[in-house]
Amino acid sequence: MPNIQLIPVEEFQRVRGASVDRFAQLALVADMCRVNTLAAVKRAGSGHLGSSFSAMEIVTWLYYERMNTLHVGLESPQRDVYFSSKGHDVPGLYAVLYALGVLPEEKLLKLRRFGGLDGHPDVGIRGIEANSGSLGMGISKGRGIAWAKRHHGWGGHVYVMTGDGELQEGQIYESLQSTVQQGITALTVIVDHNKLQSDRPVSQIVDIGDLEMKFASFGWHVERCDGNDFHQFAAALESLAAVNDRPGILIADTIKGAGISFMEHPRALKDGNGLYRWHAGAPDDESFVAGHDELVTRINTGLEQAGLAALTLKPAPPPEGVAARVSLAGEPDSQVARVAAPKVSDEFVAAAYGEALVRAGQRRADLVVLDGDLSSDCRLRDFEHTFPERFIQNGIAEQDMVSMAGGLARHGLLPVVNTFANFLAARANEQIYNAASERTRIVFVCHYGGLIPAGPGKSHQSVRDISLFGAIPDCVILQPCNGAETQMALDWCVDEAPFCSMLRLIIGPSPRRIELPEHYVLQPGCGAVLHEGDDAVLFGYGPVMLHEALSAAEHLQRVGVRLKVVNLPWLNRIDVQWLADCVADRPVYVIEDHAPVGGLGDALLNALSASGLLNRPFHKLAVEGYPACGTPPEALQFHGLDGVSIAERIRAT
Repeated sequence: MPNIQLIPVEEFQRVRGASVDRFAQLALVADMCRVNTLAAVKRAGSGHLGSSFSAMEIVTWLYYERMNTLHVGLESPQRDVYFSSKGHDVPGLYAVLYALGVLPEEKLLKLRRFGGLDGHPDVGIRGIEANSGSLGMGISKGRGIAWAKRHHGWGGHVYVMTGDGELQEGQIYESLQSTVQQGITALTVIVDHNKLQSDRPVSQIVDIGDLEMKFASFGWHVERCDGNDFHQFAAALESLAAVNDRPGILIADTIKGAGISFMEHPRALKDGNGLYRWHAGAPDDESFVAGHDELVTRINTGLEQAGLAALTLKPAPPPEGVAARVSLAGEPDSQVARVAAPKVSDEFVAAAYGEALVRAGQRRADLVVLDGDLSSDCRLRDFEHTFPERFIQNGIAEQDMVSMAGGLARHGLLPVVNTFANFLAARANEQIYNAASERTRIVFVCHYGGLIPAGPGKSHQSVRDISLFGAIPDCVILQPCNGAETQMALDWCVDEAPFCSMLRLIIGPSPRRIELPEHYVLQPGCGAVLHEGDDAVLFGYGPVMLHEALSAAEHLQRVGVRLKVVNLPWLNRIDVQWLADCVADRPVYVIEDHAPVGGLGDALLNALSASGLLNRPFHKLAVEGYPACGTPPEALQFHGLDGVSIAERIRAT
């Protein structure tokens, strides 16, 4: 890894205190914040640069020139409020808050680390006004804040940033009409209209059309400007402020990746053969150095023109635990993790799923795949290219996607619905229940299930999905442990599941290859012994937790404790006779990649109780409380779910 250098807060104070035109001054500040954003993301190993950079001028102007927040105090009820609904741009916001002295350097250097800064906004961090990351909620939250200010008689204006792809979420349009109906005026929505979603143009995913006409039709006052031009942005805000009888929307046309030439749209799109690669993830070493040098050179040129000395940079200490982080379940938004991922599909559940899906499409002409703008992360590209006529891109609109799948299923097709587990299980749960109640067959694939990766934070860590799907009658839930079992599980869902089914997948590479017994066959309700032992039995599922379970067994074996480790991929269906044979008279433990309520542990308890086998110690080791943000080892250790902690907990009981 190259040397990473920060621009210290003293340099921002020096530039801010200089006798320089304020527009030129803030152009320097914005680029300086870009340098620190780039450094923080590189050091973290993942993060979102493209949208952080497109929004940088907007956030810089709001905090330095527009809002009263720092003058009246971060805790004052009279303060102006800003937050980002999309949340991806939070590394840039962190950099601005650091430049203003709100966040200390040690926090900025712990982006996506335990005890540091979450990968998406979290109110536990000083200066952050709202949790976000699950899209579409921001205008509604902003309306609530503005309503509360009006109710209390407090001053202050509310500014909410949205992404343009985010405008595909249905809640956006509910909030637009409600804001006008409720007479909320102290609210300004700023659309970071950079024209790109995760890796493709918005117009190719779901075209959002004429935004000015659309917003005006809801009764909002609309302005438009170049969002990367301070002069235009400032003038547009002034125009909005002059209208006080309705809420305002500013469509800020921006450039994704603005500030680093090779990250900017449209060049980056051309370089990527139609795909934008800088939405998320840490840049490789060469790209980091090139981007850093480009920014610093431009800043120093501007400083020289202003009669100021060149930047003084401060070396950042090297990140800790990089090797451990990369080897444990890489993040969906991490270029580093993708490079480090195993090449063998049998070890990489996500890749195996993509290959199995193509094979299923080859043998079943009725199979249709639906995607919620996560085709790359969900490994759907091969199916999309192989069967474009049977691939449906729904954009960022999970509820709409699920209900469409219900219609497809009612008329002779087999839909396979894909997105991140948190966005599917929770956001579209009512639609899932409705579709399931029609007794049709739909395969719901919940990617990014569980605690790991933990860097993006709780908006992306799905530890409720098993319980949400488990409450749906006749819906069977499976989580495979390796590539071979992934193929079997998808085949079962596609060919044998009588009604709806849910396939739960981790999104990164497995920490180790989980070896199933020779001639293993997936049998409903049954699992497979991965490690023999007579003293206790530990049930687990999925490659991340089974890796930790096996590590615990290896630790215990050294001290004479023989732990039986069982992979049980059926998370809500258990063969009672198999279970009785498996547990014999041993104490039972279960390691959950889920909250303690509604997961495999509860299914085992129910099965043991129903069969009269609940005459033994039973212990659930689960994700207690809200999931921790950090590297995989940090998050697992915090929740007591790493191999060493599991071994200690078993010995203690």
